[in-house]
Amino acid sequence: MTDHLMNTYARLPVSFEKGDGATLHDTNGKTYLDALSGIAVCSLGHAHPAIADAICKQSHALIHTSNLYQIANQQQLADKLIEHSGMDKVFFSNSGAEANEAAIKIARKYAHSKNIENPSIIVMENSFHGRTLATLSATGNDKVHEGFTPLVDGFIRVPFDDIDAVTAHSKNQDVVAILVEPIQGEGGIHVPEPGYLTKLREICDANNWLLMTDEVQTGMCRTGEWFAFQHDNIKPDVLTLAKALGNGMPIGACLAKGEAANTFVPGNHGTTFGGNPLACAAGLAVINTLEVHNHVAAVAKKGQQLIEQFKQTLQNQQGVVEVRGKGYMIGIQLDRPCGELVALALEAGLLINVTRGDTIRLLPTYVMSNEQTEFLVKTLNELIRKFLNK
Repeated sequence: MTDHLMNTYARLPVSFEKGDGATLHDTNGKTYLDALSGIAVCSLGHAHPAIADAICKQSHALIHTSNLYQIANQQQLADKLIEHSGMDKVFFSNSGAEANEAAIKIARKYAHSKNIENPSIIVMENSFHGRTLATLSATGNDKVHEGFTPLVDGFIRVPFDDIDAVTAHSKNQDVVAILVEPIQGEGGIHVPEPGYLTKLREICDANNWLLMTDEVQTGMCRTGEWFAFQHDNIKPDVLTLAKALGNGMPIGACLAKGEAANTFVPGNHGTTFGGNPLACAAGLAVINTLEVHNHVAAVAKKGQQLIEQFKQTLQNQQGVVEVRGKGYMIGIQLDRPCGELVALALEAGLLINVTRGDTIRLLPTYVMSNEQTEFLVKTLNELIRKFLNK
């Protein structure tokens, strides 16, 4: 069969035809435990009945009208997000990259309102913010940049979890914002020292900068709070979301508060599909389900237990550098490249991911059972030990 798809992914030799909860089934009838959740997207599992019903019901009523008109579902979803985040206003998009584009544009518009002609945003090394030209430029990974220069100007890169490196730019009159992931996902599940975001908030307040948190991967209860910034008991000026917000339905959101929330006026930004009735129906079903089943507390408790299990079972294994994470966002770093573990895990009926070349990334569904958790720990431990001892 001729492959007419652009060569943008090194796809694994498997195709899935259905799923239920934390389980996926391929076209040959084999069953897999999904410990990646579509890269933190299907946090409530596959074919969740409440979300499927919401999508089905909405699709029979109305899918799209455009943002030229009022959209009831969009307003209701915005209300829910504001309730849980403490922000002021929301712009809906179709993806995390688009949400981050909106954040970058807010920072630039904010800068020009302060008569700053060449605004700069402080971003972090090892970060990931998307693959559009602006979000790619903000990303702190040279490999992602290759072949796409010249990059968009206006980004200053500093080491992650290094307050002194940020403070060093306090006298730079062109800096207008900091864009940061509370936990670096694509960069290898790097969790900063406690109080990191609090200190960034203080720096931004002292310099009249915007603090913008990219929670595309950490948001929607993934770390054991609705949003990862809540672990530090602060609020950003701008917050970006996507992934788990729709549990598979494409939707992103850029939230803002204070002056940042009022930066855009009609004509400054927009989207054709963003926040349509169908996507927002899915988002509402996701939030309602998270509320009803109190997944925040469950993820915090079970995630910590899972991290401790891996730490205990791998503590004496030579070649394991560190087990780290928060909630159901877990990284197991090895002392060597371990990409081949993805295919080995697939063969064993387990879906995982390797990021930065040497870190196994786990982003389990919130509905993973105790038996499935045991299978995850046992199977992955065996695969890691076999790989490291060969």
